[in-house]
Amino acid sequence: MARFSKMQVLDAMISTGMVPVYYNKDIETAKQVLKACYDGGVRAFEFTNRGDFAHEVFAELVKYAAVECPEMVLGIGSIVDPATAALFLQLGANFVVGPLFNPEIAKVCNRRLVPYTPGCGSVSEIGFAQEVGCDLCKVFPAGNVGGPSFVKNIKAPMPWSMIMATGAVEPTEENLSAWFKAGVTCVGMGSNLFPKEAIAAKDWNAITALCSNALSIIKKYR
Repeated sequence: MARFSKMQVLDAMISTGMVPVYYNKDIETAKQVLKACYDGGVRAFEFTNRGDFAHEVFAELVKYAAVECPEMVLGIGSIVDPATAALFLQLGANFVVGPLFNPEIAKVCNRRLVPYTPGCGSVSEIGFAQEVGCDLCKVFPAGNVGGPSFVKNIKAPMPWSMIMATGAVEPTEENLSAWFKAGVTCVGMGSNLFPKEAIAAKDWNAITALCSNALSIIKKYR
């Protein structure tokens, strides 16, 4: 069961403006990465369903977060079907994210008042997602479907839209300022927040610093 209400989840995403996106099959590494992000000010974190037994790692991560990162809103990403969404909801996912829009997932999430953020690559997909109750829609892959200008052009006729850009997002002032000036609600960021060398060296402080700096930039341009 989710520890946070739908409003608390959306507030965490909106107020911080950034959702780290990460997967690792090793639970200890996943724990340290989660804690490093938490120490850097992150309050919404997306663990992705991208490997065998990912649900087992996620279950342990949820238990860890409840104790060591009590304010962290932990969700699951890379979900493409309702059965998998239901599995992770049972394990404590506070939100569900996908690379595509599947209205059947919306039904599963809405039944438990858990936010579903689907991946959308067109204005029509965003509209269809909003019709079934998706408050926050993910533009994905954001860099390929038009970048910041796509978001800006969506917001003109549909100013109520809340958009999370994922893909081609970097923890730099030049990149983040462009997305937030365009009108995104928040950004999802993966590998650029988690350099391979930092993970290999277990340099968790480097990840904390990257998160903290990115959040400072976001705050500046909101």
